[in-house]
Amino acid sequence: MTRIDTTFAKLKSEGRKAFVSYIMAGDPDTAASLDIMRGLPGAGVDIIELGVPFTDPMADGPTIQLAGQRALDGGQTLEKTLQMVRDFRTENDTTPIVLMGYYNPIYSRGVDRFLTDAKVAGVDGLIVVDLPPEEDSELCVPAQAAGLNFIRLATPTTDAARLPKVLQNTSGFVYYVSITGITGAAAAQAADVAPEVARIKAATDLPVIVGFGISTPDTAQEIASVADGCVVGSAIVKQIADGKPLAEVLGYVAGLAEGAHRG
Repeated sequence: MTRIDTTFAKLKSEGRKAFVSYIMAGDPDTAASLDIMRGLPGAGVDIIELGVPFTDPMADGPTIQLAGQRALDGGQTLEKTLQMVRDFRTENDTTPIVLMGYYNPIYSRGVDRFLTDAKVAGVDGLIVVDLPPEEDSELCVPAQAAGLNFIRLATPTTDAARLPKVLQNTSGFVYYVSITGITGAAAAQAADVAPEVARIKAATDLPVIVGFGISTPDTAQEIASVADGCVVGSAIVKQIADGKPLAEVLGYVAGLAEGAHRG
């Protein structure tokens, strides 16, 4: 069992939904993003998604694209991102960490080396948005063998024929993208999400977490009420981009977490 599996088992026993937050490693700089990361569990975050900056983030909207660019301009690298995880683990050995990004930095480092380093650092799972199931032998299967969850995205366009392929080597949880398009583009609607989550849950025992289009505690509650929890990324990243102080960013996150936990 990974930390992700343990977390979901604990939440289920408590009758609570999960709140997952995303931040970009190195935004606005490495030290500040580590301070934010360290504060997330205390703000009610159950799982941390840590973005790995990349030059061509095709699935991300302007908010996260700009965060990645700021991080890269500041010298953030995959190695510095792994060091953030190591530093976080000196104080917190229970909150799951999922690295979210693209395959190129992993490929450049070397898959075997990356998986070893990520596992030792304290990473629990991976979301690699540009590796489809047809490429599972590249990273997904080796990651599972190394003890890391490989989390797949399902979308409104994932039809009945495609869904089994998406789910076949997925573990940890399924990330359901509530809208078509890029991150931060539109608001999620619980009425649209509910039947899709039910369809996915009929095909897997894994928790289904919904992301994209969530920026208020009320929306977090509404979406979490029809799923196993929710993810917020762009709205948190925007707080950071706006230069909000640490306490204000974490206060905003705490409101979202409270909403999700009420779901």
